[in-house]
Amino acid sequence: MANAQTRPILVVDDDPKILRLVRTYLERAGYRVVEAADGARALDSVTRDEPILVVLDLMLPIVDGLSVLETIRRSGDLPVIILSARGTTGDRIEGLTGGADDYLPKPFSPAELVVRVQRVLARAGAAGPAAQDRPIQADGLLVDRARHVVEVDGRPVALTVIELRLLVALLEGDGRVLTRDQLLDAVYGLESSGVLDRTIDVMVRRLRDKLGDPVAAPRFIETIRGAGYRAVVRGTRAASGGRP
Repeated sequence: MANAQTRPILVVDDDPKILRLVRTYLERAGYRVVEAADGARALDSVTRDEPILVVLDLMLPIVDGLSVLETIRRSGDLPVIILSARGTTGDRIEGLTGGADDYLPKPFSPAELVVRVQRVLARAGAAGPAAQDRPIQADGLLVDRARHVVEVDGRPVALTVIELRLLVALLEGDGRVLTRDQLLDAVYGLESSGVLDRTIDVMVRRLRDKLGDPVAAPRFIETIRGAGYRAVVRGTRAASGGRP
């Protein structure tokens, strides 16, 4: 049984039955739960209750789930698991590339949801001021994962948590070609099963757009046709956890 949390898990859904079901299973696992039935209340709860994780439906009244996710991602690294009846391939890609840490389509197993919550929280808790979180510098690119700061030639670049993980994975590849499966594992960990290869292609395209990295003349990320992707530059870690 998980230890009781001083900070809650926020469950957002407009279906009272889903709220009761998820609350029951999460509380049995030792978590404290707060609820919101629409997107506006969800955003208020994020500020007021400071949850450790959000379980988020997409089809919400007042403010839709993807807009809630976008707002959360603009303000930090709060873990988000999407739980939605919108389970098509396009919906899952949109949610994951939008910054969700995991995506579980309805109908769902509440026991599986608890396992996914535990895994996402474990992965989020593993991050810290260790050597792997020191800033990376590479040919005008600065990546400070601990502070969620990315710059290209001094220009700030706003990345989602998932895009940041992808960029770090490529830079840490040290010039090696990484397959789509390897990148999925690096970005999503144990939750990568069931995530389509296409998701990585969409994420790389968005990452390139944000970095200003053209496919025809790549500065940071190169496509190796039929194999995967690799970083053109090799990043070096700063000597300390602070900004270089």
